[in-house]
Amino acid sequence: MNIVLEIKNLHIGKVITNKALKDYTTYKVGGMPICITIPDGINELIKLLKYLRRNNIKYMILGNGSNVIFNDSGYNGVIIKLDNFNDLKIHKNKVYVGAGYMLNKLAMRLCRLGYTGLEFATGIPGTVGGAIYMNAGAYKSDMGYVVEKVKVLTPNYEIIELSNDEMNFHYRTSFLMKNKDYICLGATIVLLNGNPDVIMEIVNERKKRRLETQPLEYPSAGSVFRNPTNDFAGRLIEEIGYKGKSIGGAKVSEKHANFIINTGNAKGEDIKKLINDVKGKIKDKYNIELKVEQEFIE
Repeated sequence: MNIVLEIKNLHIGKVITNKALKDYTTYKVGGMPICITIPDGINELIKLLKYLRRNNIKYMILGNGSNVIFNDSGYNGVIIKLDNFNDLKIHKNKVYVGAGYMLNKLAMRLCRLGYTGLEFATGIPGTVGGAIYMNAGAYKSDMGYVVEKVKVLTPNYEIIELSNDEMNFHYRTSFLMKNKDYICLGATIVLLNGNPDVIMEIVNERKKRRLETQPLEYPSAGSVFRNPTNDFAGRLIEEIGYKGKSIGGAKVSEKHANFIINTGNAKGEDIKKLINDVKGKIKDKYNIELKVEQEFIE
């Protein structure tokens, strides 16, 4: 079976071949998938999913790749990107936004317009769909605080809306993370009116602090571990002397110990090894099981 040819013959939109996943992830790691697809719209997405499921072909919906780690040996499946699901409708303090819209771009736009509630997201380089899937957050807020309802495609190819309660948002998780056959298509977000000058002052101050304290000049995927109760993962990693520790091209940042950076030639396998090494050392020394915020994709 020539999967790529068969997918091309479905006429679902863009089909990209011979492109490594390192070009589609913020860690800049990952080998070749079977192909990368960008469906034109909902009908094309459904047609593609039916084909993949019928033929038992592995697939994954990929946002901006800002929280995933692929192996450099490749991904034996099809990547689906929802870049064309990028509508944006602003009506008073309610916003409908497609899953493929970049979250940080959305947050900046709404903050400048004087809407408050999404300030926390201005530094999160993921798509809206990816952020909802994992309930992304920062500064003691997350998507669960602002999302009113989520438009999803069910495993039976129905388009339904799930309420905030049905989404079951908790710290870095949601209904979608536990039910991967449901696909986020978009969401309605509710914000409050505020003073644009005050809002942008907060946003700019936080940006300045991020630049000073985080290794944003290197490819990474943000914080690697969740903070344990009443403590900080970064502090624990510093305590075991792991700032600057490296495996291959993966390195624990000397600027912020809860970041692992790609110094230029890291493989996905290097990052995974380093994460597991840190995890093991913390467990041995403090009997604390650090939870990884990033997803390992096999």
